[in-house]
Amino acid sequence: MAATDTCGDESLYPIAVLIDELRNEDVQLRLNSIKKLSTIALALGVERTRSELIPFLADTIYDEDEVLLALAEQLGNFTPLVGGPEHVHCLLAPLESLATVEETVVRDKAVDSLRIISQQHSVADLEGHFVPLVKRLASGDWFTSRTSACGLFSVCYARVSPTIRSDLRSHFRSLCQDDTPMVRRAAASKLGELAKVVEAEYLKSDIIPMFINLAQDEQDSVRLLAVEACVSIASLLPQEDTEQLLMPTLRQSAEDKSWRVRYMVADKFVDLQKAVGPEITKTDLVPAFQSLLKDCEAEVRAAASNKVKEFCQLLDPSVQEVVIMNSILPCVKELVNDPNQHVKSALASVIMGLSPILGKNNTVEHLLPLFLSQLKDECPEVRLNIISNLDCVNEVIGIQQLSQSLLPAIVELAEDTKWRVRLAIIEYMPLLAGQLGVEFFDEKLNTLCMTWLVDHVFAIREAATVNLKKLVQKFGADWAENTVIPKVLAMARDPNYLHRMTCLFCINVLAEACGPDITAKQMLPVVTQMGIDGVANVRFNVAKTLQKIGPIFDKTIVSTNIKPVLDKLKEDQDIDVKYFANEAATALGA
Repeated sequence: MAATDTCGDESLYPIAVLIDELRNEDVQLRLNSIKKLSTIALALGVERTRSELIPFLADTIYDEDEVLLALAEQLGNFTPLVGGPEHVHCLLAPLESLATVEETVVRDKAVDSLRIISQQHSVADLEGHFVPLVKRLASGDWFTSRTSACGLFSVCYARVSPTIRSDLRSHFRSLCQDDTPMVRRAAASKLGELAKVVEAEYLKSDIIPMFINLAQDEQDSVRLLAVEACVSIASLLPQEDTEQLLMPTLRQSAEDKSWRVRYMVADKFVDLQKAVGPEITKTDLVPAFQSLLKDCEAEVRAAASNKVKEFCQLLDPSVQEVVIMNSILPCVKELVNDPNQHVKSALASVIMGLSPILGKNNTVEHLLPLFLSQLKDECPEVRLNIISNLDCVNEVIGIQQLSQSLLPAIVELAEDTKWRVRLAIIEYMPLLAGQLGVEFFDEKLNTLCMTWLVDHVFAIREAATVNLKKLVQKFGADWAENTVIPKVLAMARDPNYLHRMTCLFCINVLAEACGPDITAKQMLPVVTQMGIDGVANVRFNVAKTLQKIGPIFDKTIVSTNIKPVLDKLKEDQDIDVKYFANEAATALGA
């Protein structure tokens, strides 16, 4: 009997711990308890989880937001723990409560979980439990429940009967006309989702009127979300219906008095272009795109500038060149000298992409002057964006035509006072080197690369050593032996110990790229010589370098050239030098 009592007590123990922890004053304990819900549910079994745990959780929706957030997330994966799909509806009560709380993040997570478990409902349960929940939320007194409801229509619509579908459309229409802007905003953001599951006849009769109302809402935050819905709806309609039903509203949005709405149109422009097709693009979207590129607000011009390349690529090939030359290029020429640097930077990141579309002659005549103008721009980001996309132009016209104007811009960026700008240009150097070729590089840019090795910022010196490795991989070991290695080894005699250390860092990366012969002949003697350097930091870096490059040599070189140096460093007075020398000796078996 006592044993039976003990078993009973033990079976109650998990829920007792949970209740204790959930009521604990410490938020972290309550949070930990919620995160262990699945373990507790497993211990309780499916029946007790349904009859005790879920009702208990439904009563605890008065807690810190982070606890509620964890609970909302856990419940989305709870279906197997309550007995599978036939019992999944018991999870709706706590999630319904969570979907009405004040904190947006918790509500959104509760809606995500409801969307997940909606797929696990049978049609009967969907109609008997889930749809009533959606209707309750949609007609709730507080705007919080009504905003949550908006995200649940599309997941249950396709699987319910025509009568219930009609009811759902009616509820959604009410939400689109709600008095509270937050609810209309939520409805606008989910309208596109609903449009994808609604039958074709109701798309025209119900969804499009909702869209038109939202696109003409008094709140710009609602109107801008309607633009996103327009993309989904346009992709579902035949072209003649799009022209007749959507384009008048879209034209209004592109000229909306609020810059935020125009910004959204610019940001979604390529998606709209794909949705409406080439004919409407030619007649309606090209003029709209021109006006966005000339917008009075810099944010709108920048968003439109970002889409120039994609927009032009998607134009109908039969009119592509004519449209670009006559309609887009004149706007682009103005944007190159835009007073706002974000606009110029956005344009610089995509303008090179027009080169393959327009071909060699048009690039040289029309685009090249724009590139060169941007290479001389006062804003470093604009110049960098041009340099980083040079490969597009190189494929069309070759680098030689660019090189005369390109070089001054590179030199200027390489010497910029902001170290991050210098760092960025270093990262583009291997790309440029490949485009310019070895002769041009040696003549113009080699000195620059060596100068970075003695920069006063460590991040630059570090990036410069990696850059050297990439250049050697591109130009080959012979080039390194004649051009780079002598300059690197000269740094071993530099009076500044930081530069002597940079010499060792370069050898670390060059040894692998140059191979054992060049390393043993030219670099190893310098490393071993630096083992007697007066600065301990240099000496322990000698040990680290020997450990790094040692594996590329055969055992003879390790025992005759490397071991004696390490043995001497093991006896060094500095504790760090001793440590790294022993590390290296152990790693190399020396």
